[in-house]
Amino acid sequence: MATIGFILLVGVCFMILPGCQGGKVETPRQRFNSSDFNATNAFGDIESLTAIGARNPGSPGAQKAAEYLLSRLRAAGIEAVIDEFEEESPSGKIVFRNVSGVLHGVGADGKPAKDWIIIGAHYDTKVGIADNFVGANDSSSGAGVVLELARVMRATDINVMFVFFDGEECFRRYGKDDGLRGSLRLAEQLKHDGRAVNTRAVVILDMIADRDLNVTIPRNSDSKLISALFGAAEKEGTRAKFSLSPLEILDDHAPFMAAGIPAIDIIDYTYGSAPGLNDYWHTPEDTMDKLSVESVGVIGRTVLRLVDDLTIKQKPHCK
Repeated sequence: MATIGFILLVGVCFMILPGCQGGKVETPRQRFNSSDFNATNAFGDIESLTAIGARNPGSPGAQKAAEYLLSRLRAAGIEAVIDEFEEESPSGKIVFRNVSGVLHGVGADGKPAKDWIIIGAHYDTKVGIADNFVGANDSSSGAGVVLELARVMRATDINVMFVFFDGEECFRRYGKDDGLRGSLRLAEQLKHDGRAVNTRAVVILDMIADRDLNVTIPRNSDSKLISALFGAAEKEGTRAKFSLSPLEILDDHAPFMAAGIPAIDIIDYTYGSAPGLNDYWHTPEDTMDKLSVESVGVIGRTVLRLVDDLTIKQKPHCK
């Protein structure tokens, strides 16, 4: 989880589609069923990643975590790879590893889908906290939910990428050569190969398993995705757990927003010993006992509903 700063507070149109005039518009069925999300499975992956211990970039723990994520994606039948790259950091050259898996969509014409939705989380931990820092909420929680989403989703007419970023945490201070390494790399790859213009959404999950769940969406997320998330939460009966923060947050969604790709950061930034506090963040107190299966379920079901809404948007069926 990155850093924050204050910013100033800054319609859905219905249209008749050709071919539907005078006809009955049928509401498209859900492609992904939110009830399929198994929070217990996701929580098990959170426990397994946390048990690895420190996962700071370039460490044996980070490599072990990357291999774990790769194996879990492949076990779910997802085509998955590790993108290993070496870059300079304040600690010298470091090997970073992004782990990603893809569900390849097929259009109605039988051709490969062009559009993309990306669901991501970072798996590295902050260096220099303490020898016993394990990062249960920041970062195992988001990665565990993404793994379960990959298990329950099936290919449709849109491509879905599940990605686990390395190097989100800075070594010293966030800047050009420190922090957000994995998300910066993927954003550049999407721009370079042309997928950026066909990416409908990047959904980032970070610190989302706090027992006292209070998701605070930063205002430097895409406004349409914020509305879509709140709509999905309303349908799922979880709306009370989501609010709009008065803050902007530097997190893995930021490189995509800078590249012109719609992105949203789903994060609970009040992770502490009392409501409104954040005193467990980046401390040895970030442990499994602070997390809950129920919170994981709220996030998983709501995100699955969000992705479902994003895939069927603007595609009503006429009969």
